[in-house]
Amino acid sequence: MLQIKELLVILISSSLVSNVVLSQFLGLCPFLGVSKKINTAAGMGGAVIFVITLASAVTGCIYNYVLVPLNMEYMQTIVFILVIAALVQFVEMFLKKFVVSLYNALGVYLPLITTNCAVLGVALTNVQKNYGILTGTVNGFATALGFTIAIVILAGIREKTEFNDFPESFKGMPMVLITAGLMAIAFCGFAGLM
Repeated sequence: MLQIKELLVILISSSLVSNVVLSQFLGLCPFLGVSKKINTAAGMGGAVIFVITLASAVTGCIYNYVLVPLNMEYMQTIVFILVIAALVQFVEMFLKKFVVSLYNALGVYLPLITTNCAVLGVALTNVQKNYGILTGTVNGFATALGFTIAIVILAGIREKTEFNDFPESFKGMPMVLITAGLMAIAFCGFAGLM
């Protein structure tokens, strides 16, 4: 029962309270670049959920069963980057073959998941917090879920405000950054949950 309670706390904490985009400022490139339409934002969120969750499980296994027994913990960053790059290639090939419209909509941002610092950040956080494989995988899923929630909300707001009348200096990215800042303030309210 304690394990389920701990996993639930990690799920809520990583997805809402310590949102990877809005409180840790990781993964901003796809967050700002792919949040123009809800469909593409949800597609990017799904890809990120898959990559981060799988990367958390694989990197946890590699760290605990290969690097630690061989006393090669110093190689964690390089190994994690290679694992993440391989997973993103897998996702890209899958989308190119089976979901061509989403593949075309994501464009250059799909390969950018490889350099998305949120993916590497979660793998390193799992190691720093001494999470086991299951706990690290749940943390990865929750972090990616938080990313998806944030990017879909921002995309919804951007779609609603696309044709609003703003002063010229606020049009485009300045309004997106103001919106993201207000979202970050709103997500601070979730700190009361923990």
